[in-house]
Amino acid sequence: MTKGTTSFGKRHNKTHSLCRRCGNRAFHNQKKTCASCGYPSAKIRSYNWGMKAKRRKTTGTGRMRYLKTVNIRFKNGFREGVKKVAAKSD
Repeated sequence: MTKGTTSFGKRHNKTHSLCRRCGNRAFHNQKKTCASCGYPSAKIRSYNWGMKAKRRKTTGTGRMRYLKTVNIRFKNGFREGVKKVAAKSD
């Protein structure tokens, strides 16, 4: 057998499918684990030897729907259901 052109013609089975957590085509069908994010494990897969990969996936690269409001609410002492205090005018 050759390991070149003739072997490539035999490759027609998909080993990876879409991951429901990260959306990448990295979910191994037989192992049932994602090669990109590590699903179904509770912790997201990341390694110190992959600093660029960490940079791509870290907090702040997405929408941050919840976190971007936390800083504003912290300044106000996390007040809720209270009318805004009017600024005093002379």
